[in-house]
Amino acid sequence: MRSSSRFSALGILYGAALRSVDPETAVARAHGRAAPDGIFAVGKAAAGMFRGARAFAKGALSLVVLPRGCPAPEAGPRGRVLFASHPEPDRSSLHAAREALTFFAGFGPGETILCLISGGTSSLLCLPRHGVTLSAKRRAVRRLAVSGASIVELNRLRSSLSAIKGGGLGLATAARLVTLVLSDVPGDRPSLVGSGPTIRHWRRDLVRVVGSNVTGREAAAREAARRGWKVSLRARRLSGEAREEGARFARAAKRLAPGSVLIAGGETAVRLSSRHGSGGRNLEFALGAALELDGSGEIALLAAGSDGIDGSSRAAGAFADGATIARARRLGLDAERCLYRHDTEKFFQRLGDLLVTGPTGTNVGDWAFALRAKG
Repeated sequence: MRSSSRFSALGILYGAALRSVDPETAVARAHGRAAPDGIFAVGKAAAGMFRGARAFAKGALSLVVLPRGCPAPEAGPRGRVLFASHPEPDRSSLHAAREALTFFAGFGPGETILCLISGGTSSLLCLPRHGVTLSAKRRAVRRLAVSGASIVELNRLRSSLSAIKGGGLGLATAARLVTLVLSDVPGDRPSLVGSGPTIRHWRRDLVRVVGSNVTGREAAAREAARRGWKVSLRARRLSGEAREEGARFARAAKRLAPGSVLIAGGETAVRLSSRHGSGGRNLEFALGAALELDGSGEIALLAAGSDGIDGSSRAAGAFADGATIARARRLGLDAERCLYRHDTEKFFQRLGDLLVTGPTGTNVGDWAFALRAKG
């Protein structure tokens, strides 16, 4: 099978995974018949989750908080849409947090707020606790992020420095809260998604995960099986340094039988040096895998983020196979140097192997797919 055909097959698996975590469908499928009095949606998937809720709660008072630059949903006469900063908070994030507190305070004990939470919330809603400045909080989170910390570690730090995370927003109201979560964290613990602003552990509240990285992996596996591929789901979640995890994934792919697909998910990290260009964890994962696959037979892989934006690049991820490094050398590209400088977007762009989707409107972490051509 030619590389273009294998890359196309991998793209199909990514598409199947992505469709399975469509936020509008997930919310519409998960919610019961009782219409809420208020709808609060925040995160990268907020627009789609809100559209799913509007189908059964058109008259509810609503507040939607989105990353700046995302298309806004139609909020109706009783709704508001705010835009805030991502991936780092700024004054717009402070404003959004204060507006959210005011919104929650407006509901009483006999009412229900439907809370729709997805990844990205931690930056979009930011209100440091007393004695902590916004700049100090940003510095603390940035130091931890560039060290290669996981999303769980980052969100725990954010909660410890926040007046709104870790259930703080939920405590602003006496209303019952129904929280639907699109998870981007290991283990899918709702209290860690977006740093859990509405998870206050009251018995009459309801919390439910409506989609996750596992949802996407399982959908991709079904699609692969439908197309006649043998499927191997990697039990170990992707984590740790991106380029190293990419190499490990490639080594596992080398052990595939002909006609097999390996599927994994999670979220790796990149320890940034002072020198860095344009790229992200999925591009570094793919390049680390390409170095491991150099010269090896009929194996191709794709590493891509569900949100469609990988780090500072314009891509969701990248394709690689055993010919990637040789093709790069002919173009004068040095893979190791690109990894050292964290400048991987140009590498894959020159090869024509970027996966560019634009923002997808959902966020459940990253996926990696590898296939070995049928003999």
